[in-house]
Amino acid sequence: MLSLFAAVRRARPPPTIIAMSRPNSTAPPAAKKVPMVPKPSSSIMVLSPTNQLLLLHRVQTSTSFPSAHVFPGGNLSKFHEAVPAEDAQDRHRDSEAYRLGAIRETFEEAGILLAKKKGGNGNGDLVELSPGEVEEARKKIHGNKVRFGDWVESVGGTPDVDGLIPFTRWVTPPNVPKRFTTQMYVYMLPLGSSIAAERDASTVVHTPTHDGGIEHTAAAFDDVSDWLARQARGEIILFPPQLYLLTLLGQFLTGPGDYAAQREALLDFLKKTPTGPGGHPTASIPWGEKVISPVGLGIKRADGRNVLSLEGPGKEVKTQDPTRAGDHSRVVLVKPTKRGPSEVEIIWRSELGDEANSAKVDYEVVVSKHPSRDPKPVAAKL
Repeated sequence: MLSLFAAVRRARPPPTIIAMSRPNSTAPPAAKKVPMVPKPSSSIMVLSPTNQLLLLHRVQTSTSFPSAHVFPGGNLSKFHEAVPAEDAQDRHRDSEAYRLGAIRETFEEAGILLAKKKGGNGNGDLVELSPGEVEEARKKIHGNKVRFGDWVESVGGTPDVDGLIPFTRWVTPPNVPKRFTTQMYVYMLPLGSSIAAERDASTVVHTPTHDGGIEHTAAAFDDVSDWLARQARGEIILFPPQLYLLTLLGQFLTGPGDYAAQREALLDFLKKTPTGPGGHPTASIPWGEKVISPVGLGIKRADGRNVLSLEGPGKEVKTQDPTRAGDHSRVVLVKPTKRGPSEVEIIWRSELGDEANSAKVDYEVVVSKHPSRDPKPVAAKL
């Protein structure tokens, strides 16, 4: 997956500048740096038949998410998909282009083809290929030798775009050099499927080289609780978007047990509103429509961690539609280090206590009423 937050800085009030005139000075004022335009990208949280989650380990030299564990995904490609224009209304919305890009990138990066067999029996049977066929196709598709959609059709399949469940969009903050507008999805491999049966837990999956080197060193399925435990021990790096989503998934994907019931509970959660307590307008926005662009609240805790708000959608999205927003109820605690984000944790905003009173107002949300959105309070689950 491409880096959404290669560096997240705590927002600070602008410094006071004392201007001193110089005789005969004709130097022009310094030009204000214009933020990069976020590139369209998409990623998938792939769940195995035993509800384990697929993560990729990026190399240390990567320009995006170095050394981190990430979801498979990447930029949309004009060669393979119809990339929404910068000013298009669907630039920051779920669409077939984002879904096709996510499925293609998952195949390129992890060798897992999320494509249904044409003329299947309706049970969600996915196309299965030999390892040799997979590796050959990954190289051709990554090298733009063949269009992904054409190749999938040639092997008797069709990309399973309907199987993708939208679960937040993330827009990189403007202070980060490389920016993305990334649509996140959940995909559940069929229960009892053989496609992931041999890739659960510790299996390493080779990925092709590109940009002069290998982007990922490994791809593996593991229980969400194990990924979170490894992050808490400092064994792996999870950037805020990944940790946020894993924290939410972990409430339902609890390890060995009734996998169908776990999935049903997760699907119910993703459909329901409000998404948090307190009656804030963002709680009426479904998970599939939330847009999050983290920003510092100007709070540094005693343990050295900064507090990031997840409420605002970013300037580009807000300009298009002021009713769109993210999650006011939860915040991220993070300690930036040279190695990457450390001690990342998701907590309720209410847990900040008096600290929240000193926080700057990060975003004014205008949410239109929606008749299907449930105004009742929710249980205190993250």
